[in-house]
Amino acid sequence: MKTVRQLFLVAMLVSPSSALAIDPPYQGQMERLSEILGSLYMLTPLCGDQTTDWRGQMAELIALDEPDEDRRARLAGAFNAGYEAYARFYRSCTPSAEVAIRRLLTEGDTLARDIHQRYAE
Repeated sequence: MKTVRQLFLVAMLVSPSSALAIDPPYQGQMERLSEILGSLYMLTPLCGDQTTDWRGQMAELIALDEPDEDRRARLAGAFNAGYEAYARFYRSCTPSAEVAIRRLLTEGDTLARDIHQRYAE
């Protein structure tokens, strides 16, 4: 009986953990920022702005944060959700698209500053 118990304990120690890693306290903000970047990636070219590479900004954000695979997938999913949310309704630059861009830029700037000020080393 002791051998079975020992084998069970060894198996538990060797088997990969099914527990997920704990998210950093800024994960929700990072997901929202990712969603904003995806939205801007979709909207800004419609209104003639080709100067900022929002997809590149997203890649840089992920590279700087160094998330595990689960968090990386959630950040990419948020970026894609932001893109798709506006792609359903906009095919050209409209006054509401311009307002959305301004609001997204303001919110994104605020989020980025807050994350940096509160959590950067």
